[in-house]
Amino acid sequence: MMKSERQKMVDGELYLPMDPELVAARARARDLCQALNVTSESQPEQRRKILDDLFASGGDSVWMQPPFFCDYGANIELGERVFFNFNCVVLDVCLVRIGSYTLFGPAVQIYTPMHPFNAELRRREEFGKPVEIGSDVWVGGGAIILPGVHIGSRAVIGAGSVVTRDVPEGVFAAGNPCRVIRGITE
Repeated sequence: MMKSERQKMVDGELYLPMDPELVAARARARDLCQALNVTSESQPEQRRKILDDLFASGGDSVWMQPPFFCDYGANIELGERVFFNFNCVVLDVCLVRIGSYTLFGPAVQIYTPMHPFNAELRRREEFGKPVEIGSDVWVGGGAIILPGVHIGSRAVIGAGSVVTRDVPEGVFAAGNPCRVIRGITE
């Protein structure tokens, strides 16, 4: 049986981003994000409904400060009480899994899409790599998390960092490229 373009995308294989099913799914997510981004603090029930509809899981307890932007939403799995501060972006062509009680500062960006180096191929197809972030992680404002990165539980990522490779659990990491600075001790 032939895989759909959506299944190829989620599996991290080359896929056609202009496939009609994918175009419709992106439009759905962008409409939900736009609706979320115009809600006010006095509309918590409306925000909760949008977040439940947007995310694969965790929309029932996520704490969100709009604006927020994503590609699909359906590829974002959240644990309990994840927090996104203002102006976060999650490009979720592949799975983005975020553990419980993880906090994102303002303007954090999480990327899963990749593009072939071959220019001719890049005109038609793209691929992605999943991102996984453990529980109780704090990602400082303006950090960028690149495709394929895993961040361990209880890690702290410094503001403005560009996370290009895996970060183990229980460490403070920062910089461009992000690197472990020290372990976190009590």
